[in-house]
Amino acid sequence: MKKIFALLLGCVCLWAQNAAAQTAEDIKKVENYLNNIKTMEARFVQTASNGNTAEGRFYIQKPNKIRMIYDAPTSVLIVGDGNFIVYNDTELDQVTHIDYDDIPASLILANDVKIDGKKVKVVDFYKDAGITTLTLDYKEKGDIGPITLTFSNEPFELKQWKIVDPQSVEVTVSLYDAVRDQKLDADLFKFKKEKSSPLNYKGRKK
Repeated sequence: MKKIFALLLGCVCLWAQNAAAQTAEDIKKVENYLNNIKTMEARFVQTASNGNTAEGRFYIQKPNKIRMIYDAPTSVLIVGDGNFIVYNDTELDQVTHIDYDDIPASLILANDVKIDGKKVKVVDFYKDAGITTLTLDYKEKGDIGPITLTFSNEPFELKQWKIVDPQSVEVTVSLYDAVRDQKLDADLFKFKKEKSSPLNYKGRKK
């Protein structure tokens, strides 16, 4: 009986070691994927737990450049040139500067993501035959909650991110028809304010 118990215990320990090694390999795969993105263009659908929905198109270019164009009736344009981000409510003709820490995509835009348990750590992980999902907590996330990234396994591609905003609303952004590493027009990441209402300009968000 003792031999059988020892054999079973050895099998359990071996399984645990293999599972840990597999998880470490998966996390490294995510890290490499994020770091190897040069550019990305995709359609997105944004849903929120309060019932709000929106669609649009987004572009990113490493490091730290982003453009999110929302389809009507949502009157929002977000442009980040690498130094700061402009949030433009086109209906109100209002422009606000915001910090990179205030957008969940800041982790994806980084040039050197290290999921090493220091600045960025895994707080939840799931994998099955179709998808890999992990939740990352990181110091530079500002007031938002941890970000959950979902990848398809074959091919390995980012399909979705999910965060909880400072108002406790869960926001999910799902990506479709993504194209990676194609040259993007530099003007995409330059914000040009219309001259109509200069008084609606706001300073950096606190």
